[in-house]
Amino acid sequence: MPVHPEIKKILDSIPPYNPNHKVIPEEHRKMFDAPILPVEQRVQVYAVEDKIVSTPEADVPVRIYTPGESDSYPVLLFFHGGAFFSGSLESHDEVIRPICMESGYKVVSVGFRLAPEHPFPAALNDCYNVTKWVTEHKGELQWDGRNLALAGDSSGGNLVAAVSLMAREKKEFTLTKQVLLYPSLDLDFSKFRYPSLTENGTGYFVESAQLAKLNGFYLRGNVDTDHPLVSPIREDRLENLPTAFVLTAEYDPFRDEGELFAENLSKCGVHVETKRYEGITHGFLGKFTHLDEYKDVYKRIGNFLKKSVVRS
Repeated sequence: MPVHPEIKKILDSIPPYNPNHKVIPEEHRKMFDAPILPVEQRVQVYAVEDKIVSTPEADVPVRIYTPGESDSYPVLLFFHGGAFFSGSLESHDEVIRPICMESGYKVVSVGFRLAPEHPFPAALNDCYNVTKWVTEHKGELQWDGRNLALAGDSSGGNLVAAVSLMAREKKEFTLTKQVLLYPSLDLDFSKFRYPSLTENGTGYFVESAQLAKLNGFYLRGNVDTDHPLVSPIREDRLENLPTAFVLTAEYDPFRDEGELFAENLSKCGVHVETKRYEGITHGFLGKFTHLDEYKDVYKRIGNFLKKSVVRS
């Protein structure tokens, strides 16, 4: 279907992409963190707590969202998007609140270290270590000890897939579900391998021609983009991974790699649910979920998280 008319108005107002534009991380972060709604107008949750988690590599800020009073909770770790060099606990507060309330999960949002100050694998290790910390602080978090899920959008979806692979290999804890929201799963941009990178590569908020530059902040040094912890779609063995929900957007450059990853998971025996939202672009959660066509997205995520784990 065509781009939603309300979104098209915004797209038409954006100046054409300038390949000579220099991306300055600090400036991009300020723009990315700018809230759409004031806190009092966001979905209200029972409790919100900020704290610092000490891990072997870094002290990592987290924000913990509690949906209501209970003796125990399933727990969801959320890894924010922002191309690994932007995004924060603030940038995704509006997204996490409705996920928390629709799912009934206690959500731990992870403020992992950002590139270029902290290139690969800093963000990945922070996400893994905070997840491990959750399992070691069951009493403090009132975790039910059974349901431990991951969710993330865009580059955060990459981190979800990579942490799931790490957890399978290390066997230090067991993940039950993974939610990948318009994920970026292949960081080798030397060749556009997916039709959506070309079809949706210009004029839809995310410019495919800029992806190598943006992700270059994260991939400092001699990083192998074929490694599955960098580009999870390159992993051939996807057996014994958590039940997955993969959400994609019609006018997103990353659409096809997300859908291919879902197919690959399914072929390896992982139960997968998918949803492509039509007429919408990358990064629409928190920005366009007020539109009728997309209001159900948080309920859909919540329903997936509340279901019993399905083993194929």
